[in-house]
Amino acid sequence: MMQVSSRPLFVIADASLLDQLLQLAASVGVEPQLVPDLGAARAVWSQAPLIVLDAIAAQESTRLQLPRRGSVVLLSGQYVSGREAVTVSPSRQASSEDAESTEIWRLASAIDADHVVELPAGSAWLAERLSNATHGPQSTVVGVVGGRGGAGASVLASALAITAAHAGHRTLLLDADPLGGGLDLLLGRESYDGARWPDLIAAPSGGVDAEIYDALPKLGELSLLSWDRGEQLHLAPQTLRKVLTVGCRGSDLVVVDLPRMPDDAARVALDAADVVLVVVPAEVRSVAAAARVVATIRPHCQQLQVVVRIPAPAGLKAAEVAAALRLPLLGTLRCESSLATSVEKGIAPGSTHRGSLAQLSVSILDQLLTQHGRVSA
Repeated sequence: MMQVSSRPLFVIADASLLDQLLQLAASVGVEPQLVPDLGAARAVWSQAPLIVLDAIAAQESTRLQLPRRGSVVLLSGQYVSGREAVTVSPSRQASSEDAESTEIWRLASAIDADHVVELPAGSAWLAERLSNATHGPQSTVVGVVGGRGGAGASVLASALAITAAHAGHRTLLLDADPLGGGLDLLLGRESYDGARWPDLIAAPSGGVDAEIYDALPKLGELSLLSWDRGEQLHLAPQTLRKVLTVGCRGSDLVVVDLPRMPDDAARVALDAADVVLVVVPAEVRSVAAAARVVATIRPHCQQLQVVVRIPAPAGLKAAEVAAALRLPLLGTLRCESSLATSVEKGIAPGSTHRGSLAQLSVSILDQLLTQHGRVSA
């Protein structure tokens, strides 16, 4: 049996919310501590790795004046704002005038909740948080998205995965863009045997289990799950969620190549990502397009950073691009004239371990993997 201190604490009076929460916990193998009220929770209040409360319990918390602590999630069964933000920190949402006027946000502020989560919309994020609180974070999840078409997001995602695998880290590269042409083609591995998304979609129960790695194409320590060139199929959010759960438990790093207009499945990946990198060419029109992408995905991201592709035709600086998008600048990607030719010849991006793309990949991995406390590149 798990130690008490390793089990999340649920104090939920709303029966409907409790049913949803218990189903969510069971889906990620989490056995929570259940108490009827916060008076009964005093003994484990400080030790629980994560506490999930509903509005009734939050009100009781303020009355009982329980000690302030981190890792507290306030659960809501209603829309907590007029926006699409389903999992956001109270401090960030406080800038929203309509959110400030709601009772749920007043309670979140009163108990110093880290996040307010609306169910079922925030299920993916909360499932990941419950799993990490119980089993510990096993993997860093990095999403990569283009600020405009052809920005180089797929190239950077592939190079990051290849660089990490070359350094000895078990890596999973996920192609979450069904209209991207297939990352197996970009990596020159379209002839490799192994499962693609259509194989998982067609299999019973999504075809996802702990043995998924055995079925995927391999490049050393890199496992690849890509689309093929067949008929476009619908990827259910629960299928991608299962893949991410299995991938996080079996990898040091999961890299997800994301579409610029996220569907329901892509939003699952956005919710799960520790950080999402937006690749933006240093061009005025590209920055304008990227601003729309950022506005669309920001509500689903824990952290957004920008990688700027240079040189700029009109001298626009990388720092100016980052400032215009109000994002931290993670690095710059210098165009390599030989890259397009190499890819056409089936040479995977970053596989030569030379040039600015490889150098940038090493730098990004060193920052992100160290920052998130998993492994060093």
